[in-house]
Amino acid sequence: MNYNQLKNTPLFLIAGPCVIESEMITNTIAETLVNITDELEIPFIFKASFKKANRTNISSFTSIGITESIDILRNIKKKYNCSILTDVHSIEDIALVADFVDIIQIPAFLCRQTDLILAAAATNKIVNIKKGQFADMDMMAKAIAKVQSVGNNQVMLTERGSFFGYHDLVVDFRNIVKMTALDCIPIIDATHSVQQPNANLGSSGGNPKYVDMIAKCGIIAGANGVFIETHPNPSEALSDAGSMLPLNEMSNLLIDLKHVSAIQ
Repeated sequence: MNYNQLKNTPLFLIAGPCVIESEMITNTIAETLVNITDELEIPFIFKASFKKANRTNISSFTSIGITESIDILRNIKKKYNCSILTDVHSIEDIALVADFVDIIQIPAFLCRQTDLILAAAATNKIVNIKKGQFADMDMMAKAIAKVQSVGNNQVMLTERGSFFGYHDLVVDFRNIVKMTALDCIPIIDATHSVQQPNANLGSSGGNPKYVDMIAKCGIIAGANGVFIETHPNPSEALSDAGSMLPLNEMSNLLIDLKHVSAIQ
């Protein structure tokens, strides 16, 4: 789907694993999500990171290899005919993926990184900016303006919670309402929003039991898109294990979200 179609769609899904761990796991997740969203007629964008540059510990997992991970993303797009979103952490990263991804994501901690945003916007791809945990909506309006300054009006803005002390996040759903007044597509990130940053001796914990509630409230507040990280066995995931939704719970959640979206 193109940007205008997504903007006029009451509900679409961005989902996948936090990071590519293997070709087998990635294909399992992609195939399952494609089948569910096809059956429910929910537009779907596959999300996975080809590397995780933002890690607390030097020993934390980052990638199985950049080239291998990018090849897996390319194959997912070709095999399942789905749109692809991945995040970038440097201008050099953009050059690696710009020829095949549909959406370039700016991570929350980099939402003020002007050169990175401008380089992503210059590809003329859709740019999804994750709202920083430290950022208010005035700051994010300026981030949107950076994308638009190079003639690219295809901007998504994703709410993923705000810092609440050192080890927790809280979602201010007023931000979704404010996003709907901006020239962007508003998205609720239902899994990163339940994180407890650095709660587990240098890695993030989380409360995934709240994913369902946050996703529904985000749709009610006016979000078009729902962002969910999912894994067949979250406890064994190599990144964000404490906040991802089990893959076998995705179908029931999406059925509920479709009902919620229909009454908006």
